[in-house]
Amino acid sequence: KGKVPANIVKTRFGKQIHEDAKNDAIKDAYTKALGELNIKPELVVGEPAITKFEEKEGGVEFEMKISIRPTVNADGYETCVPEYKTPKVTKKETAERLEKMMKMTAELKAIETKRAVAAEDFVVIDFEGFLNGVPFEGGKAEDYTLEIGSGSFIPGFEDGIIGMKAGKSKDIEVTFPENYGNKDLAGQPTLFKVTLKEIKVKDVQKTPSEATLKRFLPGVEAPTAEMLEEQIEQELRNEKLSKVFNDDVKPKFIENVLEKIALDLPESIIEQEIDLQMRGVFGKMSEEEIKEYAGNPDKIKEKREEFRSDCEKSVKLTFIVDELAKRENIVVTDQEVLQMIYFEAMQQGANPKEYLEYYEKQGVLPAIKMSIIEERLFTQLFTKGK
Repeated sequence: KGKVPANIVKTRFGKQIHEDAKNDAIKDAYTKALGELNIKPELVVGEPAITKFEEKEGGVEFEMKISIRPTVNADGYETCVPEYKTPKVTKKETAERLEKMMKMTAELKAIETKRAVAAEDFVVIDFEGFLNGVPFEGGKAEDYTLEIGSGSFIPGFEDGIIGMKAGKSKDIEVTFPENYGNKDLAGQPTLFKVTLKEIKVKDVQKTPSEATLKRFLPGVEAPTAEMLEEQIEQELRNEKLSKVFNDDVKPKFIENVLEKIALDLPESIIEQEIDLQMRGVFGKMSEEEIKEYAGNPDKIKEKREEFRSDCEKSVKLTFIVDELAKRENIVVTDQEVLQMIYFEAMQQGANPKEYLEYYEKQGVLPAIKMSIIEERLFTQLFTKGK
């Protein structure tokens, strides 16, 4: 153990110590100023901006600009919801959806007749691909099940199988797309030797069995076909409602509340929103374009003004949605945000943890949370009394 002389510490770390002291002084002054002005910290929005900073003997002198959350008077917001007709669901639509569901979950069965392959059949094949007469890696498989018409193989392959009969072999010539992932095969004419072993079709039930009902209605005790039809009808109605909301009701409601509700917008928040848009623009520019803007402040200012109107509307809507969510008791927890991200990752076949880390690095978790709040708020407002 030993002691390091103070002069050595100052020499090595003096600059950092000085910066830390300045930051601490600013934080202390900021906290004290909020107290003197009787401003609660949670009312401050955005990042404080230091507009003046001078070091003087014995301390620092600075000016800081902060933005306060505006008061939103949203009285009468319910009248902003436009009238709309609740969409109807026909029995034909319900029956078609049920048939589609039954077809998607139906098991495959081998055909008994010795007919040729047709579109929408499932075939069991052996195949091997050759490039200039030589087998290529990844071009061979046995007992492979392929749906004809699915488009899962390169163009021409599935069409070449149509008309074949079980037990027969055929050479199918195709050309890989120019944009194919494997550069060695992209744009290359190739030959596939194919043997058709079996033809299968979906064994679609005319009416849902007990097992099928339990699969479509998990957790329901003694499920019936009528229950399933009711659920399908509700799902179809929700889908139609969602389209009506997104295409007609939501845009008109937003237009109405922006016009009806007046509030003073924090200038710094608008500037931060414009900064975000500008970063997106510069991220797509070439180096030459960026240099052109860097040497022309007026051009940057002109570009920023292009975004001002939309950014003002966006910021205003954010404060309005926040106020309406409080009035409608809409709450979204951080856990719900995580669940949504994990579900999205699972649907995409991605690693949920990596998905979450990406969103965290992008700093968009608050925006995702706000989008969930907004969706729930609008759904609740638009379905009141319906």
